[in-house]
Amino acid sequence: MGEIGEFVDYFRDRFTKLSDMLRNRNVSFRPIESMSRRTTGLAEGREEVSLIGMVSDIQTSKNGHRMIEIEDTTGTFRTMVLKKNKDLFDQAMKVMLDEVVGLTGTLSDDGNLLFINNIMWPEIPVRNSIELGEPGSTGLAVLISDIHIGSDTFLEHEWLKFLDWLNGGTNNENIGSVNVGDIKYLIVAGDLVDGIGIYPDQERELAILDVYDQYCKAAEYFNQVPEHIKVIISPGNHDVVRQAEPQPALPDKIKKMFRTDVVFVGNPAVVSMDGVHTLIYHGRSIDDLIGALPGMKYEDPAKPMIEMLKRRHLSPIYGSKVSIAPERTDHLVINKIPDILHCGHVHTVGCTNYRGVRIVNSGTWQSQTEFQRRMNLQPIPARAAVVNLGSRDTKIISFQ
Repeated sequence: MGEIGEFVDYFRDRFTKLSDMLRNRNVSFRPIESMSRRTTGLAEGREEVSLIGMVSDIQTSKNGHRMIEIEDTTGTFRTMVLKKNKDLFDQAMKVMLDEVVGLTGTLSDDGNLLFINNIMWPEIPVRNSIELGEPGSTGLAVLISDIHIGSDTFLEHEWLKFLDWLNGGTNNENIGSVNVGDIKYLIVAGDLVDGIGIYPDQERELAILDVYDQYCKAAEYFNQVPEHIKVIISPGNHDVVRQAEPQPALPDKIKKMFRTDVVFVGNPAVVSMDGVHTLIYHGRSIDDLIGALPGMKYEDPAKPMIEMLKRRHLSPIYGSKVSIAPERTDHLVINKIPDILHCGHVHTVGCTNYRGVRIVNSGTWQSQTEFQRRMNLQPIPARAAVVNLGSRDTKIISFQ
């Protein structure tokens, strides 16, 4: 579970990193403790005040206004967005617990409440072509996720078709109009296998009942990938690593089943593909973001991924569906802006561009499960995202 001091260090590290990003704006932010020395809202002229804080409480007042309590290392302060300010109120509805925001507004007459007129997130800046850098490669990278080997809904036929395509099979040479000889990387964003005991009665839906047999089968498949393609595998919540994020790479007992040139990384992880910085995150927090933010849905996973970039954090809400380890450093803060953000988890496909970052959610290799059927979730299986590392142009190729 972690000691109290570790939790304190974790949140202090998160706050420090994200507040530093906000301070890069041309805004003079005050510490919250300075507000306790103010006894008036300076009714004549209504001085504007800017604060940075971590959101500790969100409520709706009896009159329908949005109440947001924030805290920093010096204290807490109450703020409010009036419902009559529709655009701002809509923004306030997107504020989530535990994230770090910058708020600007005017004080109430007694100085104990800030009426918000602007909400700022850490965000990623709009970058020009020089900042984005020159294309450094003419090669291709293939992004996939959520293979779920071992499940009785694993799409083996389509998967073998994919492997045959990677190997230049003559029956697949026209799939996606891609020159497979240019593929240099294959990245897996978690859930390599279906695992054991991940959800109740899972054993009823397994074709391979032993988790190590599942990985043995996975190794058999991946050892068929052409050797000129660098394989990089990150874990997900179905893999045999701790559930709490960040997750370590798969253990040595598993690694030894694979070819020695396969690279195993943690979740999340940043890898460089010919100078193209790619942030790999399985994407479990997408569940939390869809549940917390209006307008989010599983059919469009790119939208919650954009929200990760806006907040510069892969899992802003602490203590919801995602279990986050209270380490002294918050490894889920997005410090360096990636060129590519690659996620999976939700079994649907999304691809877009946000401020120069190519966003890809690469779907699954598993057909609809019983749980998904009950939840009316329709997966988009047997897809691979092919990214040109020079232009970042992306094709979604179907193997169904």
